[in-house]
Amino acid sequence: MTQRSEYQELAWQGLWKNNPGLVQLLGLCPLLAVTNTLTNAIGLGLATLLVLVCSNATVSLIRDYVPKEVRIPIFVLIIAAFVTCVQLLMNAYTFGLYQSLGIFLPLIVTNCAIIGRAEAYASKNPLKQACFDGLMMGLGFAAVLMVLGAIREIFGQGTLFDGAELLFGDWATVLRIDIFHFDSKFLLAILPPGAFIAMGFLIALKNYIDNRVKQKEPAKESSSIERVRVNFDG
Repeated sequence: MTQRSEYQELAWQGLWKNNPGLVQLLGLCPLLAVTNTLTNAIGLGLATLLVLVCSNATVSLIRDYVPKEVRIPIFVLIIAAFVTCVQLLMNAYTFGLYQSLGIFLPLIVTNCAIIGRAEAYASKNPLKQACFDGLMMGLGFAAVLMVLGAIREIFGQGTLFDGAELLFGDWATVLRIDIFHFDSKFLLAILPPGAFIAMGFLIALKNYIDNRVKQKEPAKESSSIERVRVNFDG
């Protein structure tokens, strides 16, 4: 496999085929808990992405020096160090969002998607590939967070980017979009049951798309075989 095709495969795996949220179903606790608004989803997605890339890079750099018997505790220690750095940065620059994410920010340490990529890929591959794998897996996880957050915010309170100033600063109040007007919020969408329902629809949609693609592939193969046969007979 060439280097270019390897990067393409990593991107395909992280963003779609082996997406941590939709396929591996990892990190569901924060994914379902904090995606009641798009702003919260973006904040947690960026934090997870940063930790994934940095931890993958560090694990790849030290992979030849870590005894196999203690590799998992060391990986967790590395992840915890980067999560602490992200917490301190968010506490300093986005305190409102830091409070909104609450306990789910430090829980990134126990996110199986991060530990899994460190063990399954970063500990066995060079720095560049490990960083790219972390980037793609992080983007895939962040995309699921953002789509889920947007769906729940729209159906729950009829807005988008509510509280954007918590992440981007006071100027971001202009980003708020009022799509519907509700006399009272639709609690089913905002509370965890709504997250489970929306997540189920997203997984079903992905499976439907994959099945449609698989159904078209045999038709393409048979048509190409038929063209070759006609050309050969001619």
